[in-house]
Amino acid sequence: MGIGAEGDRDGTERSFATIALLADQLGLAERSMGMTDDRKSALAHGSTLVRVGRALFGDRPSSRRG
Repeated sequence: MGIGAEGDRDGTERSFATIALLADQLGLAERSMGMTDDRKSALAHGSTLVRVGRALFGDRPSSRRG
């Protein structure tokens, strides 16, 4: 599972490109990359599995206690 660098679109793009290159070199059919905020970039780099929990369920509730 490749996860992009938070707040660094260029770093995320580079990471996904590297993962895609390695997957090609290894002959892997599956590429798990990306989450809700960077799903378009992940798909552009050939991701076959993307975690989109927040896109479906929204933000997690606050865990404040007190």
